[in-house]
Amino acid sequence: MKKNIFFLTMVLYLLAAPLFSQNNPGNVISIYQAGRALESQGRTWEATNYYHDVIRISNDEIFRNVANTDTYTAFTWALQRLGRYNEVINWGERALRLYPNEYRIIQTMGEAYFYLNDYINSLSYMQRYVNNVPEGDRISICYFFIGEIYRLQRKFYLADIAFTTAVRLQPAIALWWFRLGQVRENSGYLAHAAEAYQQALVLTPGYQAAIDGLNRVRR
Repeated sequence: MKKNIFFLTMVLYLLAAPLFSQNNPGNVISIYQAGRALESQGRTWEATNYYHDVIRISNDEIFRNVANTDTYTAFTWALQRLGRYNEVINWGERALRLYPNEYRIIQTMGEAYFYLNDYINSLSYMQRYVNNVPEGDRISICYFFIGEIYRLQRKFYLADIAFTTAVRLQPAIALWWFRLGQVRENSGYLAHAAEAYQQALVLTPGYQAAIDGLNRVRR
């Protein structure tokens, strides 16, 4: 019964989102979230339509000079999901001139710079978020990306600290434990690497990269 109620609620919510987009442009965050819900179900093509809807509405609000922080936030989020990273940077910079303390956009720009392989700027934005919003919704993700940057720069000790913080804040993501195992292995801390690989396997049994890592450090 509970499953049926949950399913019905989700259907009504997703059906309502297009109505929000047509009649109540202020709900761009809700439209974006509906897209993310579809994407999490593997319905990527449908989610893409929602992201384009967010972009269209946001552009309209900006043109009519009625945009607010949610407008710019949802706008940059949608661009990010579509892989339009240079546009995230351009619109993010414009938004931060108006709202310099909108840390949702600051974190999104950090991700965009990461995917553009600009690790210096990515690290700067991620650290800006961490320093100013230590209990923010995206704090664990920031630490993960900080860890990724240090890992790619082969600064394994710093990467270990960042990944350790990320998994402490959000311990249910196997990839993050795997990355922690990798940097510990590269630092020569094999017993601790084994612990991280094992945790990745607890979360995702059959995770082949974690199995391979665990076999290496146990030799």
